[in-house]
Amino acid sequence: MESKVSEGGLNVTLTIRLLMHGKEVGSIIGKKGETVKKMREESGARINISEGNCPERIVTITGPTDAIFKAFAMIAYKFEEDIINSMSNSPATSKPPVTLRLVVPASQCGSLIGKGGSKIKEIRESTGAQVQVAGDMLPNSTERAVTISGTPDAIIQCVKQICVVMLESPPKGATIPYRPKPASTPVIFAGGQAYTIQGQYAIPHPDVWMPAHRPALMSSPFPMIL
Repeated sequence: MESKVSEGGLNVTLTIRLLMHGKEVGSIIGKKGETVKKMREESGARINISEGNCPERIVTITGPTDAIFKAFAMIAYKFEEDIINSMSNSPATSKPPVTLRLVVPASQCGSLIGKGGSKIKEIRESTGAQVQVAGDMLPNSTERAVTISGTPDAIIQCVKQICVVMLESPPKGATIPYRPKPASTPVIFAGGQAYTIQGQYAIPHPDVWMPAHRPALMSSPFPMIL
């Protein structure tokens, strides 16, 4: 890995985390995992996808900076391909931008925004990508979502500049990483017993405490969904 990034000649190992919806993750994994396997082989980056039955998943990309940029390029172009394919079946005429969401430690977001928003403005103007830093931290974490949208080329340039900022301003203190919560299954109360729905069956749920302030639920012979 000899190639250097033009911004300051950086070529170090980095880890970038992406937040994706289930459908986006499915697109990245591909049939029998073929797409992600190809991305790993061609980029040289490690690409790990969080497990779990969650509406959102974390995709972690680790490697030298040039490998990370290759992986990002492949993801951005894959998403653009998905947009083009979905447009062939819709009446929409203007192509929506590709959007990626990075998960960044909140302690680094100040450097990314810059004094009076100067840094983020510079990144937007030089790359042509839209960049938004979320005001609130992601639940139960010290990380924020940074949303990038634009053409694949604009996104790649934008990610390069964000990487430079992150390398120049390492996170301060401990970072509590964001972990998406599993999709909650509905709980049903019937005849004083709690059940969760799994497929076509109601399974008794021992962990659910029956709320005393809901006597109507406890005495009702009919199932009620919360």
